[in-house]
Amino acid sequence: MLKAMKSSGRHSVCERNIPLAKPVFTKEMEKAAVDALWNEFYVSGESVHKFEEEFAKYCGVEYAVSTNSGTDAMQIALLALGVSNGKKAITSPASFIASANAILHAGGVPVFADIDMETYTLAPEKVKRAVGKEVKAIVPVHIYGYPADMDPIKKIASQHELYIVEDACQAHGSLYKGRKVGSLGDIACFSFYPSKNMTVGGDGGMIVTNNKKAATDAAKLRDCGRKSKYVHDMIGYTARLNTVNAAIGRVQLRYLDEWNEKRRRSAEAYDHLLSDLEELILPPKGGNGTRPVYHAYVIRTNDRDALADWLGSKGVHCGINYPLPIHLQPIYRKMFGYRKGMFPLSEKLCETCLSIPMYSELSREEVNFISEMIHEFFEKSRREGRKRLL
Repeated sequence: MLKAMKSSGRHSVCERNIPLAKPVFTKEMEKAAVDALWNEFYVSGESVHKFEEEFAKYCGVEYAVSTNSGTDAMQIALLALGVSNGKKAITSPASFIASANAILHAGGVPVFADIDMETYTLAPEKVKRAVGKEVKAIVPVHIYGYPADMDPIKKIASQHELYIVEDACQAHGSLYKGRKVGSLGDIACFSFYPSKNMTVGGDGGMIVTNNKKAATDAAKLRDCGRKSKYVHDMIGYTARLNTVNAAIGRVQLRYLDEWNEKRRRSAEAYDHLLSDLEELILPPKGGNGTRPVYHAYVIRTNDRDALADWLGSKGVHCGINYPLPIHLQPIYRKMFGYRKGMFPLSEKLCETCLSIPMYSELSREEVNFISEMIHEFFEKSRREGRKRLL
């Protein structure tokens, strides 16, 4: 929002407040929520079942099981495939901690493999080296909305008879070689946390799969292990998605592709406007049928913290996804003895990454302003003799 004008030296700029992310909520979603509250059961209502059917169809799979969060979706998916009782799963340390926590919650053990700096996702050659005794699954993370390189990962999984559990919590609608993420492994999980490309007016998650038994077991596990109303043949959890959230999610899903296209257009504008800055590395762009959805637009620079402070002073909100890789989190150091230098590329990403505003309603004028402020920062740095290249 425009507040006031002030001089910046060579031109005038406006004081602003541009958020990092901005979930969409409309009158149509409000009506769907109110209708569900008045006309459906609050838990396991009709909207839940319809949302599951529609999300499965969207991903191009047979089954979908909704949950109360993306983390619980991951835990339940792993349990449904038997990745528990000390079995190991390979995943990326360059992710939100929930990617690894879910493996622990399921009773498994996370094993990390470093990333590819071209995609920020699991490096297949590192995954291959991490395969060992008791490894039962690979959990590729489609980080920032960019798909992991799935073909070589699928080849490794096939050679070693491993499950693939896609962590698609940031990648709703992303394409890998023309196919939607969520349809590329044995099972996949999504999050509807409010900062994601689509949400449900709160927290929520979804499991998708073509494996009927896994879907059946997942549906039981998220609902107290229920076989029928008062008969339970599994030790389950109370991890259901509320009906009102599902009703909102159904409306959001109808707009997801349109919103993703808006994000891509904003990303293309950023790419064009920032490509001349040699101090920056811009996000991977995809190609050959691979299309990211830019859950976050993540730039990299050795001046990350100073740039974030500068943009903040101009009313541009930034974030760091994520400042500390999972293996260096205090609890993981304590539990597993991880130390700095074990996964150097993940560490480098976390030391240099900066998320700048990205959401479907971000205007081109706002993209122009943000890009101009980034240029001003680096021009100022050069004048002060602080030019630092990656």
